[in-house]
Amino acid sequence: QVQLVESGGGLVQPGGSLRLSCAASGFTFSRYPINWYRQAPGKERELVALISSTGTITNYADSMKGRFTISRDNAKNTVYLQMNSLKPEDTAVYYCNVRVNSISYWGQGTQVTVSS
Repeated sequence: QVQLVESGGGLVQPGGSLRLSCAASGFTFSRYPINWYRQAPGKERELVALISSTGTITNYADSMKGRFTISRDNAKNTVYLQMNSLKPEDTAVYYCNVRVNSISYWGQGTQVTVSS
């Protein structure tokens, strides 16, 4: 079955960096776009970034542009989210997401906390 496993979250000071990973299995990874979402306490889940199946097309939410970079390694079935210049408002649980055969799958999420 489709599985997504996020990792790499943690506590970081403002201005710091983290790299999140999403390891995928159970589907032909190289054929599907992948999304990163996040959900802060008391807020709705929001799209952070997306990447096409080949990795040639990426898109970001406005507040992440220039700070976050999404990438993928189709040989490793893994998507990455490099986050730089982190701000306290980036604190959230980060999820990766894929839609396979019209079904949306989510990982369990990884907590990112930006605080001094």
